[in-house]
Amino acid sequence: MTPDEFVRKWKSVALTERSAAQSHFIDLCRMLEEPAPTDADPTGEFYAFERGATKSTGGEGWADVWKRGHFGWEYKGKRKDLDAAFAQLQQYALALENPPLLVVCDMDRFRIRTNWTNTVSEIHEFDLTDLRDARVRQKLKWVFSEPERLRPGKTRQGLTEQAAKEFALLAQRLRDRGHDPEVVAHFVNRLVFCMFAQHVDLLPDKMFSRLLELSFRRPAESQEMLSQLFATMKTGGRIGYENVDWFNGGLFNDGDALPLDKDDVAIARRAAALDWAEIDPSIFGTLFERGLDPAKRSQLGAHYTN
Repeated sequence: MTPDEFVRKWKSVALTERSAAQSHFIDLCRMLEEPAPTDADPTGEFYAFERGATKSTGGEGWADVWKRGHFGWEYKGKRKDLDAAFAQLQQYALALENPPLLVVCDMDRFRIRTNWTNTVSEIHEFDLTDLRDARVRQKLKWVFSEPERLRPGKTRQGLTEQAAKEFALLAQRLRDRGHDPEVVAHFVNRLVFCMFAQHVDLLPDKMFSRLLELSFRRPAESQEMLSQLFATMKTGGRIGYENVDWFNGGLFNDGDALPLDKDDVAIARRAAALDWAEIDPSIFGTLFERGLDPAKRSQLGAHYTN
């Protein structure tokens, strides 16, 4: 089957997931000149449709397609929620021997997410018409035959170290301007917490990144804006028209914030743009330590491990 034939056929198909998924996958194999599951493995031992799996949350389910050491693949009907499909596939991942690639597809769209341990997850996304591009087809063929070609080069540790370096630079700049090292360390960890909170939507709609963007344009107002956010996180409430939850635990026991100049905010913006889903929370201890002046660490009795 040629790419044009595949695109023409599946562009017009309006069948449900149950009716169309296996036919779609077999046609995909033909187009990519890859064996279908029943051709490569008639027993279903390492490559199969409807692979039974125990969900991580309990209960039994079925992965639509599975190939050992390569991928788990979940289909949805056209224009359905691919995020929901991925969440479902994640529940099966351990039972599927933790494949390096997790693929979701609604027969119009393809989303490949890398799943190697201790690497930063990458997403490759394309749609049906993109399959006319040989480079896109090659990427999809690697899913079937050479998944290592899609292994990300950046590790979770490397990304965490990158974030730590940005904040260590910010802490040094603040200390150089005469701010108390312990106050600097506390302030920096507040910024870090806000980035984690934004990632899980506890600070909704990219609120913290938007605050940093405004601070970059108006750095003289950054201290006031951060102070208002921290004070609201202490009690819960509104900032403008947006709700902010109450954050327990003592990190936001007051609204104190340090003044930032434009270069300081630029550092914070670079850090906020990183993938916080992949950053190790142990960064809190590391940054508290780096926020302190080395000469005063033993005196303060602060000891945190990486």
